[in-house]
Amino acid sequence: MKEVVPAWMKPIYETYHFAPAVIDGDHLRCSGMIGFRPDLSVPGDPTAQFTLAFQNLRGLLAEAGLKFAAVTEMTTYHVGLRAHMQAFTAVKDKFMSAPHPAWTAVGISELASPGALVEIQVTARMT
Repeated sequence: MKEVVPAWMKPIYETYHFAPAVIDGDHLRCSGMIGFRPDLSVPGDPTAQFTLAFQNLRGLLAEAGLKFAAVTEMTTYHVGLRAHMQAFTAVKDKFMSAPHPAWTAVGISELASPGALVEIQVTARMT
C-alpha cells in the first residue's frame, strides 16, 4: 500500500493521521473529500462548497496520475441530502461524465468540519 498525500493536505495528514488516498494494488482508494478552502474553512453556499469538494478531489486524483474517468465507485455523505440533491447533482455532472461510476448517497446529521454539507469518497482504477 502506498499513501497519496498532496502537499496542500500535509497538515491534515499530520494532524489527523490518515492518508487522503492510498494505492492498493490496481485501485486508488480515497478518503472522504470535503469542500475545504486552504484555511480548512468551507463556503456557506452549497454550490460553491460542492464545487470546491470536486476540485479538491480532482487534485487528489491528479496526484496519483488519474482523472475522474478512472472513478468506478462513489459514496457521498450529505447533511441535508434532499434539500441539496439537485444542486449537488448539477455540480457532479460538471466534473463526471459517462460512463458513470456506481454511486451511493447517504443522508447524515453532521460531518467533522463545521458547516460542511458533503463528503465525497471514491475508488478509482489505476490501470
